[in-house]
Amino acid sequence: MMSEEKQPDVRTKPKQDANSDRKSLLVGSAWMTAGSIISRVLGAIYVIPWGIWMGTHYHSANALFGRGYNIYSLFLIISTVGIPGAISKQISHYNSLNEYGISRRLFYQGLMLMGGMGVVTAGVMYLGAPVLAAGDPRMIPIIRSLSWPLLLIPPLSILRGYFQGFAEMAPSAISQLLEQVARLVYILGATFAIMKVMGGNYIDAVSQSTFAAFIGAAAGLVYLVYLYMRQIPRMNAAIAQSDQSLTVSTRQIITDIIRQAAPFIILDASITLYQFFDQYTFNPFMDMFYKLTRDQNDYFFQLFGFNSNKLVMIIVSLAASMALTVVPLLSAAQARNDMKSVREQINNTLELFFFVMLPSSLGMAAVAQPLNTVFYKYDAMGTMVLQFNSYIAIIMGLFTVLAAILQGVYLNKQAIRYLLYGAIFKITLQYSFVYYFGVFGPLATTGIGFLVSCGFMIALLYRDFRFRMGDLIRGTTQILVYATIMFAVVTLAVFLMNIVFPARDRMLAMVELLLAAGLGAAVYGYLVLRFRVADRLLGARVAGIRRRLHIK
Repeated sequence: MMSEEKQPDVRTKPKQDANSDRKSLLVGSAWMTAGSIISRVLGAIYVIPWGIWMGTHYHSANALFGRGYNIYSLFLIISTVGIPGAISKQISHYNSLNEYGISRRLFYQGLMLMGGMGVVTAGVMYLGAPVLAAGDPRMIPIIRSLSWPLLLIPPLSILRGYFQGFAEMAPSAISQLLEQVARLVYILGATFAIMKVMGGNYIDAVSQSTFAAFIGAAAGLVYLVYLYMRQIPRMNAAIAQSDQSLTVSTRQIITDIIRQAAPFIILDASITLYQFFDQYTFNPFMDMFYKLTRDQNDYFFQLFGFNSNKLVMIIVSLAASMALTVVPLLSAAQARNDMKSVREQINNTLELFFFVMLPSSLGMAAVAQPLNTVFYKYDAMGTMVLQFNSYIAIIMGLFTVLAAILQGVYLNKQAIRYLLYGAIFKITLQYSFVYYFGVFGPLATTGIGFLVSCGFMIALLYRDFRFRMGDLIRGTTQILVYATIMFAVVTLAVFLMNIVFPARDRMLAMVELLLAAGLGAAVYGYLVLRFRVADRLLGARVAGIRRRLHIK
């Protein structure tokens, strides 16, 4: 556990160059990716026993859970109002100027703001549950159970932003893992007790499953408070030797936090807002076109709005992890007026994104059938939805990274403007796409909306910073070729295995999934090692892996 032993060396003024920034990006991304991926995987695995215990109520319970979390996610973003990201960015800025006293004041002011926002949003969500339920009384207790975590998540997020401002990503990653473990233990324990021991109501089980977010937040908060208390002596020493040449009033600190936070809330909320829009338009549109029963509506909504999203967000979280890492690095480079480092960071971040995201998304599409069967049981429609959503994940992930880059270089207004351009496309196309494509319609409009935003963002970054577009295109094309080869090999392998033993139950699907995923990792790993792509992006240590594997 690195955070207790290896704290940032805050006693000397940082001196960074492009190489150290690249190393920070890789190390930070590794920590955030590991924490996020493990948390997301755990958050998906619980569905297997949870779904079994729900029995015949599974589809309805799943739909209620998904709708509740979509509402909660939006309130969560409102409750934090982008302040954790802004705190991380501003702390990194002042640390690079050797002004650690201002960094501490930023942290304390942010903590007070967050405490107040948590109380307000929790109260609004609890009291507004009947309205947010949109006529479905089953949703009221679920929405109310999700209001309680809003009291703890804002200060938890501020503490994560504080450590990220010091380019320390491990505390955030470990706290995410602890949060998820505590949450899942409570979900499974409560659901088993209600459904199997007491023979209770599935709505009560879903309510307790969503309340588990409060239990998880408490675990993560306790851990980060412990780490912060251990760091206080080091921070005191850093403040004592700070330059103290800047005079920043409390009012200016709060103003800076709010000004920097506004773009974070809008951009952080982008995927959630898209999902929120889908939640309140999909069922009415489907009713209008196809006259579905409530159970049929629950089935179709949970296919795209919860099941596939839960798995796809595992790989989208890869992009989110890089985004959290790159913002403070770019902010520090801007503070040093090091434009060369800024250009390098843009190239490094985008290449690393494609290096990880393309094989992840195409790989998930290739194993969609066994993967969907393992988590949700065999469903041909569910498989197709997951495959399609896997491709959309590339665009969502790219938007997340590009938005973070724009925030890091203080192009906040432009980022918001381009998000709105994409949202206009989604809103305009939603009605007709649901009519023609049904359950695939909302996913398609999401992809189109984010693609429009990405196009504008890339054009702006190239115009303002002249990063190496040619190198990026060549590198991405090479990665795409290797990822496509991997996709073709894995797709063929899944097809052949289904001929030999059709994977319609979980155990056979698990065997098929492990074999196919292992084959895909081997193929892609060999290609990027053999043709030196990994060396360029991950550094010289990769050569040692190649030698041990006897790859020339």
